[in-house]
Amino acid sequence: MNRRQALGLLPLFALLPCLARADAPVRMRDLYNKDLGFSNLALANEGQRIAVSGFMAPPLKAESVFFVLTKKPMAVCPFCEPGTPWPDDLLAIYAKRVIEVAPFNVPIVVEGVLELGDYVDPEFGFYSKVRITDASYSRV
Repeated sequence: MNRRQALGLLPLFALLPCLARADAPVRMRDLYNKDLGFSNLALANEGQRIAVSGFMAPPLKAESVFFVLTKKPMAVCPFCEPGTPWPDDLLAIYAKRVIEVAPFNVPIVVEGVLELGDYVDPEFGFYSKVRITDASYSRV
């Protein structure tokens, strides 16, 4: 390979970050079976980084690392308690740093570590069966 050929390949290196990104976002409903137990996809990806698309529900508190990702835009934050049926269209998200609130009707993609199992947030009392931790997000 000569210098001219090598220089011709340089623009391809700009595409490498796109190739290194997570696979296509997982749909929230694909994390559950019909009985709302965890799907094989969820169990296989527990502890792994995944991407999920949705909408940021209005946060429970300003300057927080926590928010709820919903399948559809919601103007009011859904709040679940232990013992109530867990919906398959929302996820608890714990970001790496304090979140910048996105408008509730703007789609976002969240990337982070999938955690499964019952958990009650000590600060908010928010109950979740599925969470994304160490998360970052971007507008679609």
